[in-house]
Amino acid sequence: MTHSFRKSLPTRREMLTQSANGFGMLALSAMLADEAKADVKLNAPIQDPLAPKAPQFPAKAKRVIFLFMHGGPSQVDTFDYKPLLERDDGKPLPFNKPRVVSGQTGNLLKSPWSFKQHGQSGAWASELFPEIASHADDICFIKSMYGSNSRHGGALLELHTGSDTFVRPSMGSWVTYGLGTENRNLPGFITVCPTLSHGAENNFSSAFLPAIYQGTPVGNAGTPSDKAKIPFITGDTPTQLQRMEIDFFNRMNRERLQVTGPDNGLEGRIDSFELAFRMQATAPQLQDLSNETPLTQKLYGLDDPATANYGRQCLMARRFAEAGVRFIQISHSYKWDQHGNLRKDHAKNAREVDRPIAGLLYDLKQRGLLEDTLVWWGGEFGRTPTAQGGDGRDHNPHGFTMWLAGGGIKPGISYGATDDYGYYSVENKVHFHDLHATILHQLGLDHEKLTYKHAGRNFRLTDVHGRVVREILA
Repeated sequence: MTHSFRKSLPTRREMLTQSANGFGMLALSAMLADEAKADVKLNAPIQDPLAPKAPQFPAKAKRVIFLFMHGGPSQVDTFDYKPLLERDDGKPLPFNKPRVVSGQTGNLLKSPWSFKQHGQSGAWASELFPEIASHADDICFIKSMYGSNSRHGGALLELHTGSDTFVRPSMGSWVTYGLGTENRNLPGFITVCPTLSHGAENNFSSAFLPAIYQGTPVGNAGTPSDKAKIPFITGDTPTQLQRMEIDFFNRMNRERLQVTGPDNGLEGRIDSFELAFRMQATAPQLQDLSNETPLTQKLYGLDDPATANYGRQCLMARRFAEAGVRFIQISHSYKWDQHGNLRKDHAKNAREVDRPIAGLLYDLKQRGLLEDTLVWWGGEFGRTPTAQGGDGRDHNPHGFTMWLAGGGIKPGISYGATDDYGYYSVENKVHFHDLHATILHQLGLDHEKLTYKHAGRNFRLTDVHGRVVREILA
């Protein structure tokens, strides 16, 4: 029996021969499993990078509206009243001018406009802005702003991106990267009639952040606001056919990614196709202002040719904010650079924006939106208190005014101060980095922790600078 049992055992050669097919089947099943996983990955729904994200801590604001005054409004002619400048008109500045200046200036030049105090807060404002001044008790005036660059290009980049020397993601891109959008059928960041100069698209670029976080331009500075529309979101192709086309393109692009590896440009194209498809159902009617009541249109100044252009931008900003866009910028561009003709052109500029901005503040407040919408007004720098070109002022990044309203900011206060003539920020100085850190904080984002790894290091909007200005927080 023992002998017959041994005869029934296979030899080593026979065992390997008989097992070969089994090994092959195991290898084939593993290969098929990998292929199936790859196919599942290729056909899986694309994760939406604009999906709403929780803030890092409880937020006071959900969104930002930036009212950008391109060119640099004069602080000493708008909200920073300087009695000594009026007294000493025509005299030399009694201290040294900055070592580096944009251009040469002469003696002191008093403001052509009178100032008075407004509201219970007693905030000072010139006669240039009577409508905005009526909202003084809702506004926090920061009178001690300063930046690092006296040229428009560098100053605009520093204001928008935190850097005046390198291409970096814009603030709106950082906010959208950190929080996504409240409405997945709209971009997280929209810029209406953005400037065509001084950095142009770099002021709303996502730089090295994924492309989906860049600003979506609605028109540009050369487009009247009634002609400014989000492009490429309407067409004659049936929705079902569009969906099939986009799915086909996305599959090809994602198969390409399997070969190339990560590719921000290609991934951004996939995301943009998806977003544009979703926007078709929301954006066209959102940009149609005809369904606003005549009373609302009048509130924003749409009944006056002088205010209608910026009024439409302000009304669009309210509609975008109401619909869930995180960061909205509207630009009065490029008009505030008065090296000469200060009296004429600053008056014209203020006339164009005063009523629309006041209308926006009123409308946001009466709709309950101002509470969680942070409104931000300002330019890339201020102007000198000394004269240039007879009736003009040069660039001044050393001391100027911005203001904030809503979004958990303390209302009815003035923070910081410039010197007696309005040249240098001297008390409670606030740099662009500090302002950025504060706005992010109100959105529930820690500026030191909102980072993105690129080129081997972590980057952030405020680089290695910035402090939250807690003194202005409600």
